[in-house]
Amino acid sequence: MRTTYAFGLTALSLLIGAIATDRPAIAADPVIIASTGGAYDRALKEAWFDPFTAETGIPVTIVSATNAEMRAKAAAMVKAGNVTWDLYLEGEIQAASEAHRLVTEDLTEFCRQFSTRTDLASNACASGGALLQSTATLLAYRQSEGMKEPPRSWADMWDATSFPGGRAFPNFDDPWRVLAAALLADGVKKDALFPLDVDRAFTKLDEIRDEVTVWWKTGDQSVQGFRNGEYDLGQIWLTRARAMKNDGLPIGWSYEASFLVGDRVALVKGAPHRDSALKLIAYWLDNPPVQAKACDVLSCTPPSTEAIALMSETTRQSMPTPNDIKNNVIVPDAVWINANAAMLLQRWNSWVR
Repeated sequence: MRTTYAFGLTALSLLIGAIATDRPAIAADPVIIASTGGAYDRALKEAWFDPFTAETGIPVTIVSATNAEMRAKAAAMVKAGNVTWDLYLEGEIQAASEAHRLVTEDLTEFCRQFSTRTDLASNACASGGALLQSTATLLAYRQSEGMKEPPRSWADMWDATSFPGGRAFPNFDDPWRVLAAALLADGVKKDALFPLDVDRAFTKLDEIRDEVTVWWKTGDQSVQGFRNGEYDLGQIWLTRARAMKNDGLPIGWSYEASFLVGDRVALVKGAPHRDSALKLIAYWLDNPPVQAKACDVLSCTPPSTEAIALMSETTRQSMPTPNDIKNNVIVPDAVWINANAAMLLQRWNSWVR
């Protein structure tokens, strides 16, 4: 009787084991991250998200939206207590604002694990999010065989006689960079740029308004506008300009007309897959080869110096030189911009429509 019982238990356990073996593994819930779409997302997916999923089994789902939509959506979800995103990309300046702190989790404690990493920039992980990359908003232009001298400054952007063709500017809830370009085109010196003389900036913008053929709201829209010949000179992100160059489009850019910007990846308060989302952030910071692969495509500066060393020589040569950074690339006054964000947006919306 005992033998029969033992045999029965053994057979039952083998049967259960066989059933368990045949049953497909239950897939992990995906991390939901909001980003700006197009070539930028493709680069992040190939370099970061796909290897992360292969190593951890955690899928990553990308939701595409404009920067303004991401901010509004994140705030609305947190206010309603119905959060469906885990992460979203936010500009370096906005990530230091009070509005950002209200809708994102403070990552100070999470960041402690990276505090002894000598290869990471000092601001690689901060309360407002982890640094994804640093790049520039700059003057990009269509190259042509007959071009003697390319446009180099924001004054050239305003010179439709010497540099004919349509113009492109961003049009979203972050207008400081357009106003700053207008002031520089009007002769304001780099060191005297902030605080912005808003009235003077709009007066200068009046001069170029009829030349603007694309008011882009997403990086992908700025790419399509150039690809379709809708503009020849534009204020766009370097990451998008480099992606177009990689695709063989005749584009050049000038660091003499550029602003330092960057992206952070932020954790939404009440994120439904918080632990997995933090693993995704850690995977980025812990893997210089992943950062290097993404920034090789996007011509951005990763948070790790080890990643910079792994990037191709071609990409590193296309990045701003120390002299460019010292003499030309403008570091915006984030404190002033955040303190005056509502006023700038109200003035911008009244002017642009």
